[in-house]
Amino acid sequence: MRGPLLAAAAAAMGGPGGPLARTIRAKLTAALQPTHLEVRDDSPRHGGPPGAETHFGVLVVSALFAGLSPLQRHRLVHEALRAELAGPLHALQVTARTPEQWQSDPQNPPAPPCLGGSKREKRRGAGEEEEEEEAAGKQ
Repeated sequence: MRGPLLAAAAAAMGGPGGPLARTIRAKLTAALQPTHLEVRDDSPRHGGPPGAETHFGVLVVSALFAGLSPLQRHRLVHEALRAELAGPLHALQVTARTPEQWQSDPQNPPAPPCLGGSKREKRRGAGEEEEEEEAAGKQ
């Protein structure tokens, strides 16, 4: 049985997580045979309900990426997670490196900021902004 400190460390390093995180980890491991894999659940930063697994970041280090462009590497990751991307997985940040790239720079880039808003926020369209600008200019 793991203690809370080990469980927290495992979660911080892309550990087991929830059901979708475990599925992502298993599918990427099977498809890409990574030498290093981190799965990060960014869902809490995106205003979803507690326990929602919708936004993830993955760092995949695999020899299978050798000679492939970043786009080709991302396609391999997306192919492995096709079913999840068609269903519960809403957003996926991918960092895909070869073992040599990882060895020379073993840093996982930080998660990008959430640019979306809550579904409860009213979003203004471009037309509304133009109308407000025109109204302000006429005053």
